[in-house]
Amino acid sequence: MNGVRISGRLSCSSALIASLAAAPLAGIAAQEADPLPAKQDTANRFANTFNGEFAPGAGFTLIKTQRGSLNISVYGLFRYMNQYAVGDSFTDHLGRKRPADPRNDLNWQRTFVWLTGFFYDPKLRYNISLWSLPTTQQTLLFGNLQYRASEHFVFGIGITPNLTARSVQGSWPYWAATDRQMAEEFFRGGFSSGLFMTGELLKRLNYTLSMNNNISQLGVTQANDIPDLAYSVDLRWQPTTGEFGARNGLADFEFHDTVATQFGMSSMMSREGRGAPVGQPPNATQIRMSDGVNPFDTGALADTVTVTKLRFNYLSFDAGVKYRGWSLESEYYFRWLSDFFTTGPVPLKSIYDNGFMVEAMRMVVPKSLGVYAVGGYVFDRFKRHPWELSGGIDYYPYRSRAWRLNAHYIHVVRSPTGSFFGYYTAGQTGTTISLASDILF
Repeated sequence: MNGVRISGRLSCSSALIASLAAAPLAGIAAQEADPLPAKQDTANRFANTFNGEFAPGAGFTLIKTQRGSLNISVYGLFRYMNQYAVGDSFTDHLGRKRPADPRNDLNWQRTFVWLTGFFYDPKLRYNISLWSLPTTQQTLLFGNLQYRASEHFVFGIGITPNLTARSVQGSWPYWAATDRQMAEEFFRGGFSSGLFMTGELLKRLNYTLSMNNNISQLGVTQANDIPDLAYSVDLRWQPTTGEFGARNGLADFEFHDTVATQFGMSSMMSREGRGAPVGQPPNATQIRMSDGVNPFDTGALADTVTVTKLRFNYLSFDAGVKYRGWSLESEYYFRWLSDFFTTGPVPLKSIYDNGFMVEAMRMVVPKSLGVYAVGGYVFDRFKRHPWELSGGIDYYPYRSRAWRLNAHYIHVVRSPTGSFFGYYTAGQTGTTISLASDILF
């Protein structure tokens, strides 16, 4: 079937990526994975340069020779979650009723196992990751390889993040709760095969450039992906102390005596396909519109019409501060969906959404007990204005980030995002309560 191409205005983020990618590059102050529990020999650990979910903890060294090393590290999360939704349906932006599917379940929610180390040259690092999500019966085995030429240049290949929200760039799992909050989950990109370069552009100013197959490889195989690549760039500035705690995460677990600050900017552009023939459900599921509907679903923008391709453009700015057990972080997001290729006419040429997330935390008992509050809001094309208020408590039984107990409360209105990964169901209005325990060693 011949498609109808509907072109929207090219967003400013495309030009921004191009200009930054052309800038001269120099240097990485790569932050190592969290050293808890403490160990003296850390040379064989895979550096937490920016990979987030693919950077292990300290782990245990099984083999170390002149020709290579092998370390094993594990993350696990068990969670009870109950979503008290108001009603069993929601209305999308076209006025159609859609079912809401609130959850009430107990799950060993997520497992990671990392095999990491170096071979032949300590600068040549490998990471073999086993990821399992029992809630969706998904288990994946994948890898990442990087060469640390110097602190100025690190080159890598493998499964890597698209450089969007700060939470996909190394802070996991050191968040306030055990999953992302509404706004960052809605706007962020995912993980995909690609290559990256990262380093220190100027003193305490780091850059990362990434080129990936698509916005998210989950569910999209090589056979059904379109031949277009995704491009992203990130800048991170830590002007006062040159660091922001372990993994640049939330919580002033280190109890900074000097104010630690972090400022960042991320941008991405890509051409995305639905990953399935027209008439079949889309395999591409990362992108949602603000009514919680996948834009690649048939009828998402007009009855019986299917979007087969679109352009995704993204820009965000973030800032954070930590001091004597207090921490505050915020991020503002901009997103454009445009250049729709469809099977028929649709009423929109582009969709522009923006929004923010802010979270504050206080370590009430240093290295033991923290309380936090989170808020988020989306200013969207459809004027639905999704928002949330959340809060919770983190308790660390061994005064270490290696084991955490978490109680989390959410009140969300018209959630624009939803999955079995995180806290939200698309279209949900209501309350979510979560009790969780996670480990990282």
